[in-house]
Amino acid sequence: MTHHSIIGRLGPGDTVKVSASRADTHETEINFVDGEFRPGYGLGQALDQLCELGLRPSETAVDLALLAAAITAADTRISRAADAQDAWTREIDLHLPVHDVARWSGLASLIVTTLNFLTGDRWGVHFRPRAAGTRDLAPKPTRLRTTNPTTVCLFSGGLDSFIGTIDLLTRGEVPMLVSHYWDGITSTHQTYCAERLNRRFTGTTIHHIRARVGFPTDTVEHSTVEDTLRGRSFLFFALAVMAADAIGGNMVVQVPENGLISLNVPLDPLRIGALSTRTTHPFYMARFGDLLNGLGLSVRLENPYAFMTKGQMAKGCADVSFLRKEAKHTMSCSSPGSRRYDPDPNERTPKHCGRCVPCLIRRAAILEGLGADDTPYRVADLRAQVLDTNKAEGEHVRSFQLALSRLARKPGRARFDIHRPGPLIDHPSRLSDYEAVYVAGLQEVGRLLQGVRARPL
Repeated sequence: MTHHSIIGRLGPGDTVKVSASRADTHETEINFVDGEFRPGYGLGQALDQLCELGLRPSETAVDLALLAAAITAADTRISRAADAQDAWTREIDLHLPVHDVARWSGLASLIVTTLNFLTGDRWGVHFRPRAAGTRDLAPKPTRLRTTNPTTVCLFSGGLDSFIGTIDLLTRGEVPMLVSHYWDGITSTHQTYCAERLNRRFTGTTIHHIRARVGFPTDTVEHSTVEDTLRGRSFLFFALAVMAADAIGGNMVVQVPENGLISLNVPLDPLRIGALSTRTTHPFYMARFGDLLNGLGLSVRLENPYAFMTKGQMAKGCADVSFLRKEAKHTMSCSSPGSRRYDPDPNERTPKHCGRCVPCLIRRAAILEGLGADDTPYRVADLRAQVLDTNKAEGEHVRSFQLALSRLARKPGRARFDIHRPGPLIDHPSRLSDYEAVYVAGLQEVGRLLQGVRARPL
């Protein structure tokens, strides 16, 4: 096992010696600004877009984005397999310069609790003042403000965020969409979906803030790339908060995510690790909200679909005909580029695999809410053959079937299962609603899988 310390720097003037918490730690320094003191790694891209609209976030909101970038660097460039004793739990310290060190230091324990829950690692966070004479990181606009959004909405390019944006626009909201991406597949779907929304809702100007945030593969020396990406929503939330803070007022950040995925109850004991993410889990979102309050940022996260299944979201969409036409262009798959090295050139085109957990929930939702699914899937027909559960083609199908069979044998277990991914202490009066959306979501997938055969071959 290797303990890691990520030391953030802000330019050549940031030379203060950082004292690591452990003598045996592997130190990695990352300079988060370029030669013109512009934040790098995609953060400057987001700030420039806000500046073009006459918007400027506070330095506290920028520091939150810097923290998120440091988390992303650690989460994607420190290998679980190579650097964790149990091939999962890493030990990582972050050392960052911030604008208001007293405020950030007072929130260190909350941040650690939040990150430990989100990624399953053991984090340490340490803050120090920015170097004397360091200028503000948020550029000052040179033009008048040209936009007045009523809300900010996360926009991943997936089906849920597409539905969420349609619903906002239909009821007269003026959302600012916020996206981050690293690969071209995600970028393509985000761009296409945003363009289609602009064409459909011509009476509303939809501003789309996009940032390509990521780090070179050799950022952390002697470590390989990590693709579990458990910390990705911290970056997503932080970018949206930065935009909301720049807009001003008591802004709400919409987090459109169906309740089944948000809870993400493990379907079987093997799904506790990489396959059981907590990116929008209620406990995590509540802790992130506590962090925003502690930072004095007048921004609130809200998931309006926390107690709806994906199928209910599709069926209840404010413009079902538009959704039915464009749903196939959204991207839900966890590994759309998995066949990019296939010997057959026709198989290399990125598309939904059709058999991972997000794809199965998506397929069930589209059939439930829209009646027909014209999305191209690699596994086009789940009933065409017996799926091998020892391979990816049948592994997740079988997990759903096992979860459904256990629930059928003992329906009362649902009230206990919903607590397995994490505590639901922040909304005690909604426990029955969490239970209901979990059961309804599983049953939705169960209807998709009727007649599907999956077993070891």
